[in-house]
Amino acid sequence: MNDSLTQVLINYGPFIFLFAAGWFFGSRHERQHLAQLTVAEQALGDITVSSERFYRPELAIGSEGALVLGSVVIAQDYFKMIIARVLSLFGKNLTTYETLLDRARREAIVRMRTQAKAKGYTHIYGVRLEVTNINQLGSMVEAIAYGTAVISTDHIPIVSATHTSPARVPSALPSIS
Repeated sequence: MNDSLTQVLINYGPFIFLFAAGWFFGSRHERQHLAQLTVAEQALGDITVSSERFYRPELAIGSEGALVLGSVVIAQDYFKMIIARVLSLFGKNLTTYETLLDRARREAIVRMRTQAKAKGYTHIYGVRLEVTNINQLGSMVEAIAYGTAVISTDHIPIVSATHTSPARVPSALPSIS
């Protein structure tokens, strides 16, 4: 009895250990990434993003549109790939793949917004998302978000008398009193 239990642990123990470690570390990494995305989305919340094709914000004087884009490649961990394969045998929803696509889309939009903010833009419209599989297993996806960024008069910061340092106001705009 004791000998057969030892034999089972020797044969299957490493597989079970690696499977459990993959689940633990992969889930932890995914939760950390989702938390980082939430923080970044809140920090970039002042930049309006619209996927409408003919959305026309009130443009500031001298504002010109510019292409901004964000791209990311995200891979799935091996544990989730195995779970997805097993679930696909039973016709279940591939929630692990859906999570991968969601993370890729959100990260691409955050990177696009970061680029727009670095250039001083306040609106991005005509946003498009492209997502594609990179390998045949479906464990890696690339997401690209792109759109037209502009400076809108809706978001011109107003400098109040209580602020000691004035907010950045583009020089082409009339001064606000």
